[in-house]
Amino acid sequence: MLESFYKTGVIEAGCDEAGRGCLAGSVFAGAVVLPPDYTNPRLNDSKQLSARARYALREEIEREALAWAVGVVTAQEIDAINILNASILAMHRALDGLSLRPQHIIVDGNRFKPYKQVPYCTIVKGDGKYLSIAAASILAKTYRDDYMKALAKDFPQYGWEKNAGYPTRQHREAILHFGLTPHHRRSYNLPIGQMPLFAEKDIEP
Repeated sequence: MLESFYKTGVIEAGCDEAGRGCLAGSVFAGAVVLPPDYTNPRLNDSKQLSARARYALREEIEREALAWAVGVVTAQEIDAINILNASILAMHRALDGLSLRPQHIIVDGNRFKPYKQVPYCTIVKGDGKYLSIAAASILAKTYRDDYMKALAKDFPQYGWEKNAGYPTRQHREAILHFGLTPHHRRSYNLPIGQMPLFAEKDIEP
């Protein structure tokens, strides 16, 4: 059973991101404020859940949370500021979207930057320890999966509806064969970054 809060008696927001290790697509982050008495024995790190369970829990989180939001940073922004800064920026954008101003923030991982003088704590594997971080991870993951499935309709060769932009064998082979799309992170490694952009005229009907 995950803990409800790291710090009691304050409005605490949990944050997590999804898509940090992908070769393509934006990075997404969730921020969630749960009620003081909130419990949910099925809520866990999104990576430990099936897709069906994640989407079912997303509906519960959105219905039961005091506040929730999702932040996005594009591939172009990732290339400009690097993925660590982009992940933190996505979390800041999610926090910006909350209808409640948090008084304390807990973040999955070990890196963060101050957000508007609000005290924070980084927690390694926090998505498997605290409900609000687990909830944030589910929102980030499911909204990013939806986004990658939508992109896959325009770029079907890369299998994004299944691999979500991660460096699977299929994805890497598609890059070698078709080149890069505007959604690929060109800064991730030099050989991929030097490849030509995907030409829309080459898309098979």
